[in-house]
Amino acid sequence: MSTEAAAARVSPDRRKRRVRMLRTVALVVGVVAPSVVLRELVEFRFGSGPLADLSAVAVPMAATAWLAPHASYRRRDALLWLVGPGIYVFAVIAWRVALAPYRDWRPRPEEKPRMRWSRDPEHAGTWFLGQPKSDTGHTGSS
Repeated sequence: MSTEAAAARVSPDRRKRRVRMLRTVALVVGVVAPSVVLRELVEFRFGSGPLADLSAVAVPMAATAWLAPHASYRRRDALLWLVGPGIYVFAVIAWRVALAPYRDWRPRPEEKPRMRWSRDPEHAGTWFLGQPKSDTGHTGSS
């Protein structure tokens, strides 16, 4: 069987999943690799210790805090990098952000007014996060 025939049989869903996986891996590597380099630089200059350890999580914490609201997480979830499960939380956030602006998870209650079902056949069964209709936010206008 030729490789062209095998590639032609790949369903569009599998192709989308591969693209999403590549985006997720690129996000995770793009955040973790600079943190390792930063840790090595700090360790070279100041020696191993708490400063080097904190420098290793500084970049991932900033990236997690920045991307968390786009994936229905809280910014404070970035603090999980200090106790261990930060890489898991960031991987979930990266997986969710890779599909943006479409969402395949249930929105949080404060996001529901801005959400609507996607009518695009390519993204059927997902939520679409629209922009706020006014600058007033949660306050009503009289």
